[in-house]
Amino acid sequence: MPFYHKLGKIPPKRHTQFRKPDGSLYSEQLFGTVGFDGMYSNIYHEHRPTQVKEIKAQYNVAPKIARANNLESLRLKGFDVKPEKDYLNSRKTVLTNSDCSIILAAPQESQKDYFYKNTDADELIFIHKGSGKLRTFLGNLDFKYGDYLLIPRGIIYKIDFDTEDNRLFIVESRRPIYTPKRYRNWFGQLLEHSPYCERDIRKPQELETHDEKGEFLVKVKKQDDIFEMVYATHPFDVVGYDGYNFPYAFSIHDFEPITGRIHQPPPVHQTFETDAMVICSFVPRLYDYHPLSIPAPYNHSNIDSDEVLYYVDGDFMSRNDIEAGQITLHPAGIVHGPHPGAAERSIGKTETEELAVMVDTFKPLQVTEDGLKLSDGTYYQSWLEG
Repeated sequence: MPFYHKLGKIPPKRHTQFRKPDGSLYSEQLFGTVGFDGMYSNIYHEHRPTQVKEIKAQYNVAPKIARANNLESLRLKGFDVKPEKDYLNSRKTVLTNSDCSIILAAPQESQKDYFYKNTDADELIFIHKGSGKLRTFLGNLDFKYGDYLLIPRGIIYKIDFDTEDNRLFIVESRRPIYTPKRYRNWFGQLLEHSPYCERDIRKPQELETHDEKGEFLVKVKKQDDIFEMVYATHPFDVVGYDGYNFPYAFSIHDFEPITGRIHQPPPVHQTFETDAMVICSFVPRLYDYHPLSIPAPYNHSNIDSDEVLYYVDGDFMSRNDIEAGQITLHPAGIVHGPHPGAAERSIGKTETEELAVMVDTFKPLQVTEDGLKLSDGTYYQSWLEG
């Protein structure tokens, strides 16, 4: 994110002596991206963050591919993913390519015995059900229904849930996730026509600092393997940091929709982007107000991208028989559009209460075994006129 944040104690100048009350040095860490060319933060630890005592295990968690080349429109019943106690075990990759993975999860318990770090990908976690606290070594964020949690790669974190009833829609991106370029000026500030601004973005304000030695298990993901690494000091020992690389939260309810006299294309709903995909938010909004408008979208061809829609709440006007928690995949190369009768039903309506998250990927998505288990098997036939 192109904006600056400071939390805790830091020295007046970076890369200079910063001493504890007993005279010893705090340990400085540069937490950077894209080599030394991307966004970064300077972090100050109670202890050296490099002290690994043991690597206990290494095991593969790569999703099993059921369809490497898919041209079938699919509807996945996301709420059929069974709840599991452990957070990492609960994460089921349903669609994937070399740039990103789309994951559903229904964790029942908070992370208690381990910390987690994803070194491969930024994680964008959408909270469909549940509330709690995201705890990271760069500060904590409370979350609730409708929140996006953006966790940059390399962040060490835990999640505390308030109850057992949690549903998460997760996008793992191997490319950095940013705000859309067209909504920023050349300084990085979000512009007046952006559907949200910096004051809508929640930055960490609560910093945990644990000055503890012992054995602390961090599960680290690298190239689809989990490494169970035991560190000699508590991962949350940061006394302060400043910079541009940190986790943040943004609520889908704070996205201000852009509307017009005729139907607006999907880019007006864009919320995040990488150089390999876009992520959009469909929120309650007024419909098109041209006297002859058709609020339902026109048929369109996904020649260059796969379209994934995750349905959160409300009545999605272009689809028939869609429920909360379901995912539709409209693959690149074929035409898709509103279901039979949807265009006619939309005429004369003035607003929608729909809530959904869309992911458009520029590379085709592979369907995993976990994903195919959720398919109803007949969605591709739902455009047939009876």
